[in-house]
Amino acid sequence: MASEACKKGHIKINEANCKPSKEVYGNEKISVRKNQINYKLNVLDIPESRVGAKLVDLYRKDETPKEEFEKTEMLKYSKDYYRKKGTGRPTKKDRRDIDGYYDASTPSES
Repeated sequence: MASEACKKGHIKINEANCKPSKEVYGNEKISVRKNQINYKLNVLDIPESRVGAKLVDLYRKDETPKEEFEKTEMLKYSKDYYRKKGTGRPTKKDRRDIDGYYDASTPSES
């Protein structure tokens, strides 16, 4: 997934596109675009060996502005405004009900 994100340009190191094999060093700024949010991370240091997920916060600092998260909230509300839930294409059950209504309203030819 990370390789694909690099190829698409969703990951930048020091404001430049990077390849999946690029090594990361201390004091570099990484920006990641995920789910329409631009995360900004600052690499504080590189650990000697692999560490658990709980210890990753010791080596990076999240500098993502709060406005990025607020934009997604506004986007969510705007989507709800323009298209009400359930007003799209009819479901299979709706189609059967519509077909049943038309069959019942037309007189049978005998």
